[in-house]
Amino acid sequence: MTARRWLLLVVLLAVACAAALAIGPVSLSLGDVARALFGEGDAQAVAIVRDLRLTRMGLAIVTGAGLGMSGAALQGTLRNALAEPYLLGVSGGAAVGAVVAVVAGLTASVALPVAAFAGAAGAVGLVLLIARATSGRTDPRILLMAGVVVGAFANAAIMILLAGAGEGAVRNALWWMMGSVAGADWTTVLWLAGYTLAAGALLLAVARDIDLLALGEDAAAGLGVRVSTAMRRIFLLAALLAAITVAGAGLVGFVGLVVPAMARGLGLRRAREVLLGSAVLGASLVVAADVVARTVRAPSELPLGAVTAIVGVPFFLLRLRRTA
Repeated sequence: MTARRWLLLVVLLAVACAAALAIGPVSLSLGDVARALFGEGDAQAVAIVRDLRLTRMGLAIVTGAGLGMSGAALQGTLRNALAEPYLLGVSGGAAVGAVVAVVAGLTASVALPVAAFAGAAGAVGLVLLIARATSGRTDPRILLMAGVVVGAFANAAIMILLAGAGEGAVRNALWWMMGSVAGADWTTVLWLAGYTLAAGALLLAVARDIDLLALGEDAAAGLGVRVSTAMRRIFLLAALLAAITVAGAGLVGFVGLVVPAMARGLGLRRAREVLLGSAVLGASLVVAADVVARTVRAPSELPLGAVTAIVGVPFFLLRLRRTA
């Protein structure tokens, strides 16, 4: 991929971030935004930019980057352009863990991501167990079907948890499950950014394995890859990234499906390039989607997950038709 296209990705993210800081119920000029970032100018503008919009933007960037990289890793490993965290049960398991934490009142910056990751790791383990018990190997088609089953089980578990929860916990959990970055604060953003950077760096470190697995399990094994070990490692890292996004912003669907395809459409082919491109594109998409979510029906907000689904569902149907 040429430097010009990488520059395009950076410009897209910069434009989305500028819109996120300037557009809202109170519109600000780019000059006002620049002054507010340095603590200068009107006090109200400073509060809006630095205390509200900047934290939302940071959480949206982390969410989009995590979902983009998770989807890219899963699609490359499974050799399936329709694979993404939500279809493989990863996000459903993360949601179960996070809902358990919300119902139990464990909403600290550390506790919620840990609970979400535990749920995601459990879902991944269950998907791998079902796939191996069914076919004796990590068949991508069986993994996808097992992921759908685990995702349905996770939804049932969430309903059971909410059925016995208090009214306030149910309301908070339901709004959180629809996806939103409205409750962002710097403590949460910094914790989740640290998790995302660590998991993303580990995925980049195993990018060669993703490239080889994309050739097929037999070919990868012939080139020295321990297929089962490599797939489990990649699945767990993808699970961590999905858990991070669920813990921070709730269920924001279809980003992990759409973004890797956009990255490959720009000419990215090697796994490391697709992962990095998906991180930037995912961040841009979620930041832009949050702008739409909080401005279309201002002063009330649309669920962030609904906005991304409006983009993702038609894209999914188009991809499904092309792969049929």
